[in-house]
Amino acid sequence: MAVQTDFLKLGGSVFVEKSLKSSSYDGVLLITYPQNFNVRAPKDLQATVENALALDKALNSSVAVINCPDVAGSRLVISPTGPISPYDDVRSVGEAAKRGIERALKAGIRSPIIVIQNVPKFKQNALVLLLGAFEALYVPVQVRESVLAKKIKFNRIGIYGENMPDNLDAVVQNALALEHGRIIARDVAGGDPERMCPPNVETYVKEQFKNDSNIKIEVISDLKTIEKEFPLFAAVNRAANEIERHRGRIIFLTYTPSETTQVTDTMILVGKGVTYDTGGADIKAGGHMAGMSRDKSGAGAVAGFLKTCAILKPLNVKVFGIMSMVRNSVGENCYVSDELIMSRSNMLVRIGNTDAEGRMVMADLVCMMKDKAKNEINPHIYTIATLTGHVIKAFGEGYAAVMDNYVAREQNHGKRLQESGEIMGDVFEISSLRREDLATHRGTFEGDDVLQSKCEASVANERGHQGPAAFILIASGLEEENIKFSHIDMAGSAGIAPKEPTASPMLALAQLYNILK
Repeated sequence: MAVQTDFLKLGGSVFVEKSLKSSSYDGVLLITYPQNFNVRAPKDLQATVENALALDKALNSSVAVINCPDVAGSRLVISPTGPISPYDDVRSVGEAAKRGIERALKAGIRSPIIVIQNVPKFKQNALVLLLGAFEALYVPVQVRESVLAKKIKFNRIGIYGENMPDNLDAVVQNALALEHGRIIARDVAGGDPERMCPPNVETYVKEQFKNDSNIKIEVISDLKTIEKEFPLFAAVNRAANEIERHRGRIIFLTYTPSETTQVTDTMILVGKGVTYDTGGADIKAGGHMAGMSRDKSGAGAVAGFLKTCAILKPLNVKVFGIMSMVRNSVGENCYVSDELIMSRSNMLVRIGNTDAEGRMVMADLVCMMKDKAKNEINPHIYTIATLTGHVIKAFGEGYAAVMDNYVAREQNHGKRLQESGEIMGDVFEISSLRREDLATHRGTFEGDDVLQSKCEASVANERGHQGPAAFILIASGLEEENIKFSHIDMAGSAGIAPKEPTASPMLALAQLYNILK
């Protein structure tokens, strides 16, 4: 089976191969596992690998390239997972694959065969392995566009699976579809504030989906419409709107399956797309502004997920994706603390900190979609955002937090999402929304309905990353609605610069909603 990968923006092709000796390739990558896993190398490589390990114990923990006449190019890249304890997860496999491809590229290998093996401990071992390898082949959008010599890292990829189940072709298709989506997510999230300013994101998204008949795109850019329909978004957009290339965009992507009678779930994904976060009038000082172009990672993940759906064409889900693209600029027309703004839900919102803009640009959209959700099958609204530094302090880099409203919690959603993320190496921690979180955001002045955020001096009194979810619940009018809602704060899992964006939580959502083949 040949799968053309022009859509990956990497060039070349991916093939499922039946031999490790094909002259079309110049090297082979083998992931090795701890001895207690009982995962042996392909039979043609077993003697070579065992001899190499006996000669150099460092091969149990370090990547190496060894001479091997039995494989293409006579070069075998051995990339060990290292020890895997009961506290480890499938990320060890993806990380080993990524390290292996990086080492192969340094060795000058441009057409590797990747060996896939059955590892019973990890349900999606093969898929995660391929995604780790593909991740190492990603070239950032602005490098691809400006440095032609660096546009493509590889020529051809082979996939070899000995004693693999019959679904290897499906695994490869899933990996390519997910990676296509992840590339879009990385491009949007990682592009600099000018390359991926709101109008450019609109152009980029339209180009990426132009051939997808199952995706409908709608864009709101008219200022009067934004001010009338999405006043909280409009407040954040106010200073940026003075500069034409920085003017906000609200991008709607809708995936509708070919057989709507089979739909069992409706996903509504609202992604934070702040193209640059200066902090606004509450400006980020002391060097904390660097990296704030990544504040659009939530919107990038939404676009990426919709692209994966467009390719895999799942019949069981309908997906609404909303990208709230805006720049939080500082200037003479910026919104400021103490302003009172009437939200779409007719809640009077008092501004407490202009650096709490993420919840602002999503709340009116959640209000809009809660009304739309009432006419959809089994709807679930998500907000996906790089929202707080607190979530990183709480759980560390690499982890997202999920917070469910009472409806989603009653259906054990958080635990199911966490388990899905564990399978895919897209890991989550669960936080609970408590009465204190909602109380923090109740209006305190006479006539106020909602306090957007406490001032910086009193923020220590808040519980932390749960606060924005509570604000969105109240400000959107969703608080007492019988509609599932989950807030995903993926500030820690999105990829902190200079690391590439990860596209979290795409993989966990794909597993949870069974969109894979």
